[in-house]
Amino acid sequence: MSDEVELKLTEDEAWVLFDFVRRYSETDRLSIEDQAEQRALWNLCCVFEKTLHQTEDIDYQEFLAQRRDRLRDES
Repeated sequence: MSDEVELKLTEDEAWVLFDFVRRYSETDRLSIEDQAEQRALWNLCCVFEKTLHQTEDIDYQEFLAQRRDRLRDES
């Protein structure tokens, strides 16, 4: 597995995101049920933008495809 990334969330964000992901795990449906979930996802996106760094001279789609391949369950 690749290097680890550490993210900082507020406890409120963590609980709201936990419930959002738990609900998805149980239903296989992604849906915003409360505006707080949307806010928590926007905040998480901002954290990712500040945390993840990529070089500008890469093919982003290929870069992301490689990450997805490494993360998938083995068949």
